[in-house]
Amino acid sequence: MQHADIGTPGVTDPLDAPDTQVQLPPSTNQIGIAFTGSGSEYFRIWIVNLLLMLVTLGIYFPWAKARRLRYFMGNTLVGGQPLGFHGDPKKMFKGYALVGILFTLYSLAGEFSNTAGLVALVLVAGLWPALFKSSMQFRMANTSWRGLRFRFLGNLAGAYRAMLPLFLPGLVLVGGLAFVDDRNAPPMWYGILALGVMVATLAIAPWLLWNLKQYQHKHYSLGHLQTTFRATVGSFYVLALKVLGLGLLAIALPAAVVVGLVFGLDGFDSLRQQRGVWMIAAAIVPILLGTLAVLVCLQPYAVARLQNLVWTKTGNTELRFVSTLRVRALLWVTLKNWFLIIITLGLYWPFAAVALTRVRLEAVSIKSRANPDLLVSQVQAQEGDAAGDAAGDFFGMDVGL
Repeated sequence: MQHADIGTPGVTDPLDAPDTQVQLPPSTNQIGIAFTGSGSEYFRIWIVNLLLMLVTLGIYFPWAKARRLRYFMGNTLVGGQPLGFHGDPKKMFKGYALVGILFTLYSLAGEFSNTAGLVALVLVAGLWPALFKSSMQFRMANTSWRGLRFRFLGNLAGAYRAMLPLFLPGLVLVGGLAFVDDRNAPPMWYGILALGVMVATLAIAPWLLWNLKQYQHKHYSLGHLQTTFRATVGSFYVLALKVLGLGLLAIALPAAVVVGLVFGLDGFDSLRQQRGVWMIAAAIVPILLGTLAVLVCLQPYAVARLQNLVWTKTGNTELRFVSTLRVRALLWVTLKNWFLIIITLGLYWPFAAVALTRVRLEAVSIKSRANPDLLVSQVQAQEGDAAGDAAGDFFGMDVGL
């Protein structure tokens, strides 16, 4: 499905360039992304959605989500033109109802026996990749730009390869419980098994994330244009090690300082005699607060670096995405949002959602080797009625999760 390269012969594919230093041909056209939503406008939508969900005990959620998506997409301008969302909340409700039934059955089965819980988890794991694929198809088929509908071209086999590994740790643990007597505490071997599963899951977590993102980002399509995904597993492991290293550093350094202070005041004998306790407390509290601050900063750092990695490696030979989200900008918005959400008892939430969306979206742009108008006319000529076929097809229904 990838279209032939129309760029200058001999020009290196820009997707092979480093994440932060993108080498593009001089004639490249840039398509900017802007977000025009406002917190006050979205607040009115949010408060109505919240009240209706409370009154209907959550049944209104698909309608609330459709209203939210229409607002956010309608205020996302790509090249000056807004996106559109056309999803039917009734079809979305079917998907949520099916998921609700599956998890209810899983919860009830676990109450009867470990074996029943395992069977229920296998059922959920077996159906979830199909649900995920249909959900992606539904979302893309109901999203438009300049009158053109997007598509998601991932197949069912790819969905199972991307999603089933995510369920393996749970399947192993629940499968182990099937051999444990419900009336007694889990034996030692099960504790060792759980520890091994946890360590193994942490070790393969970057691969699991890469596997899922690869399935998503190599199957987006607009007409004859289909994206590819050039990020490597190694780049995900490098990012994970950086985040882990910063987290461990934030914990290890203060711990070393605390230990030094304790032993520097004649050890624990002094503590038992209440000598130097206040001095140590005065030193420890700022250290702990500093550690907490560093750990809070890790989340924006990880999100910014992951967004830049994933989207800068998404594209094809005619167009590609570039993300330059700055950690400092995302950190400032995150800290401000949480502070204002807390002091307003949650009422700032819609303003926070708008601010976060703006900083993340406007850090992304699209580089095209063809004039955007020419590109759109080519897509319109080749798209035909194919976009309508991209609706979700799980059990014959659209699953708008």
